[in-house]
Amino acid sequence: MNTSSRGLITVIIALAVVLLAPVNAGPKTHSLNEDAALNTLLRALKHDRVYAKRISLDCVTFDTEEKTDAFFQFALRENHTAKCGGDPDFAPVIDRYRVYRASGKIEWLNAVEDNWQRYDSAKIK
Repeated sequence: MNTSSRGLITVIIALAVVLLAPVNAGPKTHSLNEDAALNTLLRALKHDRVYAKRISLDCVTFDTEEKTDAFFQFALRENHTAKCGGDPDFAPVIDRYRVYRASGKIEWLNAVEDNWQRYDSAKIK
């Protein structure tokens, strides 16, 4: 096979992948499990550097407080260890989040207003 034939085959394969990908993807019908939901939340918090000026993510833990058919609710708590400091018998909640199974959307509990709000890192920082 010559070079131009290989190049043509490469282009055809690339076009087929690009054009057929949306057809094969179909509607999003799966829902997140607990681990995937927590990973979605953690990726967002790291990406947006929500706690960068407040606490290291190495010094927090996540507790699953509620599981429903619609969402997982997580409490982000201080992790008091020798490295992180603080009383090891006390793990105060910093924030609470919900991650929706079907969409992966995140909500944050605004404790001051006592309501759930769309995740907006600027409001949480």
